[in-house]
Amino acid sequence: MDEQYKPAEVEQRAQRFWEDSQTFRVEETPGRETYYCLSMFPYPSGRLHMGHVRNYTIGDVISRYQRMQGRNVLQPMGWDAFGLPAENAAMQNRVPPARWTRENITHMRDQLRQLGFGYDWSREFATCDPEYYRWEQWLFTRLYRKGLAYRKTATVNWDPVDQTVLANEQVVDGKGWRSGTTVERREIPQWFLRITDYAEELLEALDRLPGWPEQVRTMQRNWIGRSEGVELDFRVKGRDQALTVYTTRPDTLYGVTYMGLAPEHPVTRELADDEPRIAAFIEDCSRAGVAEATVATMEKKGLDTGLKAVHPLTGEEIPVWVANFVLMSYGSGAVMAVPAHDQRDWEFATRFGLPIRPVIAPSDGSEADIGKGAFTDKGVLVNSGEHSGLTSDQAFDAIADWLEGEGLGRRLTNYRLRDWGVSRQRYWGAPIPIINCPDCGQVPVPDQDLPVVLPEDVDFDGAGSPLKRMPEWYRTHCPDCGGDAERETDTFDTFMESSWYFARFTCADCSDAMLDGRAGYWLPVNQYIGGIEHAILHLLYARFFHKVMRDEGLLASDEPFVNLLTQGMVLKDGAKMSKSKGNTVDPQTLVERYGADTVRLFTMFAAPPDQSLEWSDSAVEGAYRFLKRLWALARGHLRHGLASPPDPEKLNEAQRTVRRKTHETIQKAGDDIGRRHTFNTGIAAVMELVNTLYKAADDDSAQGRAVLQEGLEAAVLLLAPIVPHVTHELWQALGRDGAVVDAPWPVADPEAMAQDKLELVVQVNGKLRGHIRVPVDAARDHVEASALAEPNVQRFVNGKQVRKVIVVPGKLVNVVAN
Repeated sequence: MDEQYKPAEVEQRAQRFWEDSQTFRVEETPGRETYYCLSMFPYPSGRLHMGHVRNYTIGDVISRYQRMQGRNVLQPMGWDAFGLPAENAAMQNRVPPARWTRENITHMRDQLRQLGFGYDWSREFATCDPEYYRWEQWLFTRLYRKGLAYRKTATVNWDPVDQTVLANEQVVDGKGWRSGTTVERREIPQWFLRITDYAEELLEALDRLPGWPEQVRTMQRNWIGRSEGVELDFRVKGRDQALTVYTTRPDTLYGVTYMGLAPEHPVTRELADDEPRIAAFIEDCSRAGVAEATVATMEKKGLDTGLKAVHPLTGEEIPVWVANFVLMSYGSGAVMAVPAHDQRDWEFATRFGLPIRPVIAPSDGSEADIGKGAFTDKGVLVNSGEHSGLTSDQAFDAIADWLEGEGLGRRLTNYRLRDWGVSRQRYWGAPIPIINCPDCGQVPVPDQDLPVVLPEDVDFDGAGSPLKRMPEWYRTHCPDCGGDAERETDTFDTFMESSWYFARFTCADCSDAMLDGRAGYWLPVNQYIGGIEHAILHLLYARFFHKVMRDEGLLASDEPFVNLLTQGMVLKDGAKMSKSKGNTVDPQTLVERYGADTVRLFTMFAAPPDQSLEWSDSAVEGAYRFLKRLWALARGHLRHGLASPPDPEKLNEAQRTVRRKTHETIQKAGDDIGRRHTFNTGIAAVMELVNTLYKAADDDSAQGRAVLQEGLEAAVLLLAPIVPHVTHELWQALGRDGAVVDAPWPVADPEAMAQDKLELVVQVNGKLRGHIRVPVDAARDHVEASALAEPNVQRFVNGKQVRKVIVVPGKLVNVVAN
């Protein structure tokens, strides 16, 4: 064993052992308990950042711990390789996106290996591999035939810089999530998946995911947005048309003072053909996004169409406006506006001088000031004809019953969730496997012709997709009629690839099916780890995909991830690390200076995994000093040779105390690391143990050395998932057979933790004045006598009369004296 701790040499030896032994390559062993641990795979941007390091260290610690529990552990790694950054890099560096991506993968793979992560690299793939996206295309053709995939012209969020469609979730404060530019509305043909067909199951199943953070489940519930309401028609005066609206508040129906139409509504389009002012208004609205959050914050704009709608309850004629806050993609593209009881409607009515009629009063008899804003709570109906005096809940049923009886409306369960738009007008993505035939229409690519391979040797200049300029690629023949046809040039949204990769890892080498029986052996994932920012997009889509694959007969389980851990951000100077802020820390530099184990130890010790981690250079130094101290303790012990196991019958009190600390640490660290995943407190407990071992080092007695050896072995085992390289070396130096990675997790000995004596706090008049040690079974009078005999206690009661002695068993003694 080297005199000094040399992390570079230690880590190289450990990694060579793991590679030569294929330590982390796993096979499907029937009858053996499995554990599938997965961290969200990275985009191959070129270099790991500290967020990656934290995420993947958490996963590796959990995986190694579960391995030490004797489970068959799968921890794979791959690459979420498609996406816009590769296209941007291609423009900047004048290299094809495929080449840039694969070079980055090579570099990042080396970085992951340097950090000692225990991945089964035999299962590695990149989502840009045709062997991977072939099966994604295959599944899409199945969904198309079942009607779960379809194409329609839709109003979309268009990013004018990235030249592509964005999902609503990818629009942040009205701007594209990558480009940061203001999005626009456009109408173009798009491919969709009917995620709405699974809305109720996606919502209901959230209650069966107790291993997920409540925050994530709440975010998904809100996004799916189940609501009970009424769908009803407002007849348009003078036209054989009706405006269909959906409302969750039929109790406010008497307060409708205008109707709102989306700029893309068919009635609006029809009017625009004859009225230039409406056409101009539609054009102006097209320069805004269609995300709900964007619309909620934008300036309210509108135009009176001149049409009148007839109120179904009162027969009143109501003006019909076209308004920029009404979205065609939500509901029917028409709304009944109740400005007294909806803030958005109130803002619009206030701006354009439209009537505001209160029809709901507060239940407590107070008066709502609708001059300052809408009263949006439920209450008691007023100004509502025969329904006045009813509560909002009573009125919901009464008005819904009347509308259904008159054939003017119906109760309806609705969802905020919309079908998933999966086509993008980009190059670097999986081609959509559809052939457009002028005679047969949209025809799925036959199975035998899959995959539709994306050409990788392209001249990419960023001006739209090069696929549209490659007739040698898109010109083909119709599989049905044999006539001339063209391939779809749109590619899949990259969230398609990340929605099923977890399943493919179970059988990555399967060449004749999307999944095989091994998926049933490993799935669902026992522990999934990633950022909270993926709560809606990725996690919802993955749940949907899992259910789709189940219904296709590929899987038996209902959910992809049993437990979810959302790790906190890595901060520096109080802000998230980012290149733009200039506050990044390069993990590579840290590994080269301190070693991978120091980096791993710091990231696990600095904060609980689900909380933000504040970067500290001094704390990194502290982690490095601890590992050197552990090394030095083991080195000093081994100068005198190895020790035999301790004999409990031969230990003195000091040795029993040290041994008790060892086993108490095993118990605490095991719970912290294994069950609670509070790695920081588990590490703190081991650090305390090491301090105890340092102070109690006894090289002169066989039992003293035995206790120290046992404590060192326990510390090495408890730290093995966190700092695997140095513990690999120390385990061998301590004379243990095999590798520590294959060793079982230590088990606390209850007898070693049993105490003969207890230490009690002694107070005088409620203030701490001393400590005493008494036998566990000491009688009360013995405890009182020991407390009164304590020298410092005597000093504070000297000359006073002891009025009472209060004994709290196992904790303290309080002497009351005056």
